[in-house]
Amino acid sequence: MKKSEVKIGRAYTAKVTNKVVQVRIDAESRYGGWDATNRATGKKVRIQSARRLRAAVGGDGAATGAKKGKGGRKAKAPAEAQPAQTSGPTGEEAATAQPAARGKAGKAKRARAKKEPKEKRMSGLDAAAKVLEESGQPMTAKEMIAAAEAKGYWKSPGGKTPHATVYSAITREIKAKGKESRFSKADRGKFARKG
Repeated sequence: MKKSEVKIGRAYTAKVTNKVVQVRIDAESRYGGWDATNRATGKKVRIQSARRLRAAVGGDGAATGAKKGKGGRKAKAPAEAQPAQTSGPTGEEAATAQPAARGKAGKAKRARAKKEPKEKRMSGLDAAAKVLEESGQPMTAKEMIAAAEAKGYWKSPGGKTPHATVYSAITREIKAKGKESRFSKADRGKFARKG
C-alpha cells in the first residue's frame, strides 16, 4: 500500500507484532507513520510505514490498493470477504484424497523390540576392590590396575594415568565413607581391602 492511499479515520488490515489485525488510523504520528487503534483490543498502536498496511476494510480492490497478481488480475480479497465452501469433495475427489489424508496417521506404529539389558561394566574402583580382596595383601594403585587388566575385570578407556584416577577414587571413598569404606590405607601409597 502507498502512503498517499492511507486516509485518517479509515480502517485497514495491518501487520502488528507478526499478526494481521484490523486497525483504525487515528492521526499522523509526529515520529513518522500513523497512530492507530487496534479494533479487536482497543489498544493504541503505531504503524511505522504504509508497507505494514494490507488493505482497507470493507472496500473494493481498486480503492484499497490491492496488488495485481500475475496476468494483470487483482489479488484475492481478504479471507473474511471470501464465501465459505459448504460442500465436501465429490465422489472421485474423496476417493483420491482419502489415502493422502491418512499419511503418517494411517501407518501403524511398530513396536520396538525390547533390548536385553547389557551387562554392567565394572568400574575401576570396583575392579581395584576385587583385586585387593583376591590378593589379600596391600597393593599400590599401579599394581591394582595391572592386575585388573590382566584378569579382564577392567580396562582403562584410554586415559594416560588410570592409576592416578583409581588412587584418588580410593582416597575419596575412604574420606567419604569412613568406617564403611571398602579400602584402608596400609602404607604410603598402598591400600588394603577391609573385612
